[in-house]
Amino acid sequence: MTTVRTTTRDPELLCRRLDLWLNAKHPGARCRNVRVPVAVGPSSETVLFDLAVPHPAGTARQRIRPCVLRLAADPEASAVLPPSDIAAEYRAVQTVAARTRVPVPELLWLETDPEPLGAPFFVMERVAGRVPPDVMPYTYGSNWLFDATEEERARLERATVGVLAEIHSVPAEGGLREHVDAQRARYARVAEGRAPSPVIERAFARLEDVWPADPGPSVLSWGDARVGAIVYDADFAPVAVLDWQMSGAGPRELDLAWLVHRHRHFQELATASGFPGMPVFLDRDRVAGIYAELTGHTPRDPDFHTLYAALRHAVVMLDEGYRQVRFGEREMPDDPDDLILHRGSLEAMAEGR
Repeated sequence: MTTVRTTTRDPELLCRRLDLWLNAKHPGARCRNVRVPVAVGPSSETVLFDLAVPHPAGTARQRIRPCVLRLAADPEASAVLPPSDIAAEYRAVQTVAARTRVPVPELLWLETDPEPLGAPFFVMERVAGRVPPDVMPYTYGSNWLFDATEEERARLERATVGVLAEIHSVPAEGGLREHVDAQRARYARVAEGRAPSPVIERAFARLEDVWPADPGPSVLSWGDARVGAIVYDADFAPVAVLDWQMSGAGPRELDLAWLVHRHRHFQELATASGFPGMPVFLDRDRVAGIYAELTGHTPRDPDFHTLYAALRHAVVMLDEGYRQVRFGEREMPDDPDDLILHRGSLEAMAEGR
């Protein structure tokens, strides 16, 4: 899978400025072992570091705390997300921590002033554990999830659906129409001044043809429901749920369909590359059955929500492709739909197949 550039900022300068900010918060505090993980999509920027704080006894020893910096996305590098609201992401984690049993990292500081680092940001703890890899996708093999037993995968699958069930216990304001309208606006930002995507526009039209008669009540939606945004322990249980920048409100099925679609996409990539992948993992019907068992709510309108999840992902991939072209990482294809890796399956759904 090709990675994409998500920033135009100077990492060394960013780290020096972070040191100055940390020292103002806690005299003598410094960041150590700074590193930027590989990114595969637009997001708030993530920087990993160890926070070194002088020991209170005045000795030369330091206390070390693994941390994560979440910095508002660089608008020069991504158009797919609306202008970053890092405070909203911070508040989403606060809400989940206060109102659910979903494990999230401990929040340490929120800085809304863009002056220190050039953009608002927050700092949180870094939780130890394992995350299914995106690069290369876990469906390609040679990783802990692929090598797990069927029983272990089933345990992780059930626990992951349980995370969604717990998140959705929080009611929220905002319906399906508002969610789709926001996606249309994101697509418009991506395509502005560029060639539009025919398959995305056909998919938007198809949504209207299959719109649910009753979308159901709105709940808190994670927005990025995928196993690659969860830290798991050695027993395949979630210990930290990450990436809340796309959180919002809408029907429960938004997260369920995104969870299934993101795995299905990785499965398609694996089989296209000649790998067996994990074809029975996160099966749509089984995920729906687990969710119904845990919550009493039987997921509705699966074809609509599967199409919508694939459409949302296509907007992300179109933006990724245009950014790669902008930074000289690939040539612009004659057909902009070639920037969408799952265009075949999206075309089929847009045509009602």
